[in-house]
Amino acid sequence: MKYTSSFLVLLFFWACSPEKNLDPLQQMLQSNPEIRTFAENPEHKVQIIYTQIDRDAQNHPSFTTYTYGLDTNHYFYPASTVKLPTALLALERLNELGIEGLDKHSTFQTGAATPPQTAVLTDSSKADLLPNVAHYIKKILLVSDNDAYNRLYEFLGQAYINERLREKGFTRTRIIHRLSVSGYDSLDNRRTNPLVFLEGDSVLYRQDEVYSNGYPNWTLENQIQGKAFMNGAGEIVQEPFDFTYKNYMSLLDLHDILQTTLFPEAVPTPQSFNLTETDYDLLYEYMSKLPRESEEPAYPDLANWDDYVKFLLYGSSKQDIPGHIRIFNKVGDAYGYLTDAAYIIDTKNGVEFLLAATIHVNENKTFNDGVYEYEETGFPFLKKLGEVVYEFELNRERPHDPDFSKFFFEH
Repeated sequence: MKYTSSFLVLLFFWACSPEKNLDPLQQMLQSNPEIRTFAENPEHKVQIIYTQIDRDAQNHPSFTTYTYGLDTNHYFYPASTVKLPTALLALERLNELGIEGLDKHSTFQTGAATPPQTAVLTDSSKADLLPNVAHYIKKILLVSDNDAYNRLYEFLGQAYINERLREKGFTRTRIIHRLSVSGYDSLDNRRTNPLVFLEGDSVLYRQDEVYSNGYPNWTLENQIQGKAFMNGAGEIVQEPFDFTYKNYMSLLDLHDILQTTLFPEAVPTPQSFNLTETDYDLLYEYMSKLPRESEEPAYPDLANWDDYVKFLLYGSSKQDIPGHIRIFNKVGDAYGYLTDAAYIIDTKNGVEFLLAATIHVNENKTFNDGVYEYEETGFPFLKKLGEVVYEFELNRERPHDPDFSKFFFEH
């Protein structure tokens, strides 16, 4: 086997170090000063989960997981990563309603009952202008569309989302508000819009406005952060920022939800989602598809931005992603937090692994002012972390080559 130079450096470090009991993730961090410096800085609140995947002769996967800085009780803002479980639950909810003719392709119109709710009757990114759950999920996975998430949140409701996730064992997640839309306070986000699913002019399912009582509220560390924040009027308030009524999802829950989505047959049954084969086809295609590969919805402005919302391994470098590498992931970026959970595969070299990480970059400790060190620190850290793990995986011995056929479509 031909070993890369960086891998040989890692081997040398391990052989010469008295810390020979370090696990592979610790070895990678210790042997790379660039990512070690970021990871060891407490201001960055770095958490990492790395999962090795090995296959048996029948292609069944087994998993070995290593972590760094993982703390499910330490708050970080999950941003758009909450869209992944919301999309999964929307598909599951449609299946469990059990209504003949109702599915993810049914026309889905959202009404408005209580201000500041807004209605959606058409979708300009679809040729027929008819919104549906499948198309919303495409937009979530391709470009992390906020309105698409908001409409699925409104379909499910705050209580349903959190109760179902707890039942599945994802107990360190709270999804309690819409994203990037003004006018909603914590009570407004308990109310979700009336809506209807249609087949032509026929009503398949109608749901009135729903009000959810209560939400998960734990004693999380670090929910009060920083020294100042910018309010809605654009004024700097010299007080810490309170995340108590913001979404939360632990990195462990995010990692496990991704693993459950990609390997439903290999996780405990209560943890899995009730999805159909075509649901998984939709998820696998659009979790890995690049914006330039999508025709409906189409994103011509992103035609030369392969790594859009692909932070691990590529950061924000705007470089081409080769065809033999596919990344199935969900990212989040807001308030100085950058998070990505990814399943990365290389069909040419038989590589596959799961990697999830979060980092915080906010030197001025002021929230909502838009001044964060994403380009200087955050993206370079996630890019380099992905590169180091990928290179380690290129040189790691596996008992059997993986079969990736279930994850591939005509792109």
